[in-house]
Amino acid sequence: MIVSVCIPTYNGATYLRQAVDSVLSQTFTDFELLIVDDCSSDDTAQVVAGYSDPRIRFLRNQHNLGAQENWNRCLAEARGRYFKLLPQDDVLAPACLARQVDVLETDSALSVALVFCARTIVGNDGTPIMTRGYPGAQEGTLSARRILRSCVRRGTNLLGEPGGVLFRRDLAMRVGSFNASEPYVIDLDYWWRLLANGDAYYLSESLVSFRISRQSWSVAIGTRQAGEYQRFIGRMMESSHVGATVMDRWTGALMARVNGLLRLVFYRLVLK
Repeated sequence: MIVSVCIPTYNGATYLRQAVDSVLSQTFTDFELLIVDDCSSDDTAQVVAGYSDPRIRFLRNQHNLGAQENWNRCLAEARGRYFKLLPQDDVLAPACLARQVDVLETDSALSVALVFCARTIVGNDGTPIMTRGYPGAQEGTLSARRILRSCVRRGTNLLGEPGGVLFRRDLAMRVGSFNASEPYVIDLDYWWRLLANGDAYYLSESLVSFRISRQSWSVAIGTRQAGEYQRFIGRMMESSHVGATVMDRWTGALMARVNGLLRLVFYRLVLK
């Protein structure tokens, strides 16, 4: 088995079918789809029961673990060579796995720690709002040092959400578990640790849609984002592979606050 696509879900029945359908519609077919339900009280189990595809595995936690441990159970249960975590309300473009797997399969030197792509921001109903990619970059390999320093300076996650990232499961086993001590940057924290082991490959095509809805975790924790990002920057600065300066840290702290305000305004306009 080449890829494990894992959907950690909690009361996500509203959009779960769209996420599952997007995985089953991939042009690359050698994958398992693992859905881990964190004790949902909605119709999640019934939604999954409507599928008969043998590539789907459905697991339900005995009690609610929370986002961090549910993500980590996905990682522990995965069997594929490559790993992708897909949030319950996001969707993959049909060519997503094919494009990303090709990058890692041709990386014989194992110099690429992760592959990521541009993504489309969509509203509740799936209507596209905007496309976001890595600023100023062409498709290809980007150095870990360049990416991480830019993340510090810009005060935001430039690699994007989990659905747009693919990485090797054996590297994940060495890197360890997801850490949600700062929930807003749980994904960037993991990208940072992966990038201590290699560079990133950027695909400029939008291959995933990230949904903004009232149920989105990123919306729910929006008011805490700036403070969490500043604490995360402090941890990043202690790593030699980041290469950021004190001025970068000050700039990033300011930008994190600005980004937080802009993000809240954006959410209110989109979700009004």
